[in-house]
Amino acid sequence: MTGPLDTPSELVLVVDPDSELTEYLAGQLRDNGFETSIARDGYQALAQISRRRPDLVLMEVDLPLIDGLELTRQLRGDPMTASLPVIMVTSKGLSADRIAGLTVGADDYVVKPFDAAEVVARVRSALRRHREIREVSPLTGLPGNARILAEIAEWVYSGEPFALGYVDINQFKSVNDAYGFVRGDEFIQALAGSLHRAALAAGPPHAFIGHVGGDDFIIMCDPLLVAPITRHAIAEFETRAAALCDPHDAERGYIESHDRQGRPIQAKLPTLSIGVALSQQRHFTDPREAVAVATEMKSVAKSHPGSHVAYDRRYDIRTADLSELANLGYVSDTPNPAAWRPRVA
Repeated sequence: MTGPLDTPSELVLVVDPDSELTEYLAGQLRDNGFETSIARDGYQALAQISRRRPDLVLMEVDLPLIDGLELTRQLRGDPMTASLPVIMVTSKGLSADRIAGLTVGADDYVVKPFDAAEVVARVRSALRRHREIREVSPLTGLPGNARILAEIAEWVYSGEPFALGYVDINQFKSVNDAYGFVRGDEFIQALAGSLHRAALAAGPPHAFIGHVGGDDFIIMCDPLLVAPITRHAIAEFETRAAALCDPHDAERGYIESHDRQGRPIQAKLPTLSIGVALSQQRHFTDPREAVAVATEMKSVAKSHPGSHVAYDRRYDIRTADLSELANLGYVSDTPNPAAWRPRVA
């Protein structure tokens, strides 16, 4: 690919028995880049939602067959539609009516007569809030996959130099096997906190930290910040991880668990593997290319004992300014300046 990732139009279901008003609202939404579908009553709305779930429902409260309040209750009671954004439209402007709608789970309320531009703005606002909630990891509070891919794409297509780090916890399965998933979540939260504080300590321009899922995280930053961020994060996480282990495990330096055959095994205390893709000399045309390189380098990092940062070195950096890299702890283990690597304590 040579351009940004395709982003499909968001689908808004307009539910109202007034055909003229429904067509008007749908037309206004289409003029503003939304895809629309139409239903005349509550049953038609449920059928439409079952056939193709919309991104938002804009519905009249006084619907035939199933009114808007009951329809919203049903949507909120179904796990598949519980988080579907709902905006109610009504000719009743009384506070009690608005409270009734909000109580059953509506996200917003529009009172007739209304300005179409305001309705479109409220639709955009509700969808934006929904995306932000959906894109945040409930465990760490960090941005999730959709936001991560958007951030990587922004860096790739901007042409600005970047470092993309892919981070995960070594021996995490042993932690979960020995201590249970609740304690495992504490290790994930410890890593999130360590990465966040490391990014803040590195200073501006501030790095982006995202939570891919499980024990996997993403760092997106200026190339000159990746070394101090990873050093800080590794040092803090190893300290916090040791404190989260049982005292006797921390003292002896390993965790006892069992393999798939039930045989006892000894796993070292949790450390970090970090793979880094650098853009200075490697030209990425698609964010997934950068992710693939960082993922590959994370596998390289895992082949080393303890915490390790593996940088992609398959490019020529003879024309790059290496003075700043040296100041940040980069050292070369060969006479060839194209084979530089970071020094990790």
